[in-house]
Amino acid sequence: MTVELHRLANGLTIAVEQMPGMETAAAGLYIDSGSRGETEAKTGLAHMVEHMVFKGAGSRDAKAIAEDIEDVGGSLNAWTARDHTVFHARIMPGDLTLAIDMIADLVRAPWFDAGELEREKQVVLAELGESRDTPDDIVFDHLHAAAFGGAALGRPVLGNEESINGFDVSDLGDWIATQYRPSNLVLAAAGKVDADKLLKLAEARFGDLVPGAMPAIVDAPFTGGRTADQRDLDQVHLAFAYQGTSFTADDLHALSLFSAITGGGMASRLFQQVREQRGLAYSIYSWLQPFRDTGLFGVYCAANDDQAHEAYELSRQILHEAAENLTEAELNRAKAQGRAGLLMGLESVAARCDNLARQIQIHGRIVLPSELVAQSEAVTVAQCRAAAQAMLSSPQAFATVGAMA
Repeated sequence: MTVELHRLANGLTIAVEQMPGMETAAAGLYIDSGSRGETEAKTGLAHMVEHMVFKGAGSRDAKAIAEDIEDVGGSLNAWTARDHTVFHARIMPGDLTLAIDMIADLVRAPWFDAGELEREKQVVLAELGESRDTPDDIVFDHLHAAAFGGAALGRPVLGNEESINGFDVSDLGDWIATQYRPSNLVLAAAGKVDADKLLKLAEARFGDLVPGAMPAIVDAPFTGGRTADQRDLDQVHLAFAYQGTSFTADDLHALSLFSAITGGGMASRLFQQVREQRGLAYSIYSWLQPFRDTGLFGVYCAANDDQAHEAYELSRQILHEAAENLTEAELNRAKAQGRAGLLMGLESVAARCDNLARQIQIHGRIVLPSELVAQSEAVTVAQCRAAAQAMLSSPQAFATVGAMA
């Protein structure tokens, strides 16, 4: 496999991984900006922009956008996260020009019609309602709110009714103008890709973008706190978290391994003790969510309302015990899980494309899987314990959906 990294004069980055033996390709434009860049009054704007560009862009209306990519057997999709936005295509190799042209139109020539915006508001409001009706989904929005207080990182990606209804066409254009600067963009492709062709397409479709400074990232102090969404449910969905770590922190791999040991699989301590031995929860796991400057280490649990408190207390106990006495065998199992998960997860062209872009956004360079594996393999039991103990000393964020007894 051949990996190349290039930058246009205006600062836009191009990354390509040519994968011999593959018969398809993936390409995407990755914007290093998401809902975290919004003001409180405009929460949900990044997500609304992602929706609205598909209503018409360049020479295509919404129907033509769908038909043109599907006529060649491809797919065009997008997603918005708290810290990034992606416009992504899966294609056959001969359709790379079409994919890049369509993606460029979406971000450079969207129609942004006022009537379409009013209609799309109803779609997003329905999406918001669906999220709120899904307890094991909305509990994580509540957890972010508890963890980061009033900071943008603590607000939901979808926004709220007031902010969504308040958007106008000028808001959409302003967001693209301020956030989609060339230095904030990565154009990535992987699979059966002609690297020279991609570079020429990048220059033709993005080379004239005018450079400009990005707005500063607003700090998001981890405050901790509690939220309770009282509902008449048979189960309680609870999540609690501590301040985790950033993408580039020294303890990233140690905490990732600690997460695998405590709640990363069927052999983990949380699964074995809370679910298997005590029968206190149907679903339980831990996770680590790093951001550029902070992060969350959390545990999610779904339990009957009369067992939820016991499940929570036991889970906290398990974390603290593991931070004191996790073993070499557990660490080696976690390393094997991480190594296999990373490599298995990179077997598709779409995953390779995503990985390329995200590594550049996070590290400013392409970090090979072998480097990530080596960093994880180097973590010792003492380092893993120390990172966990420091993390568990932070304030705690706690969120529930249901009626916890």
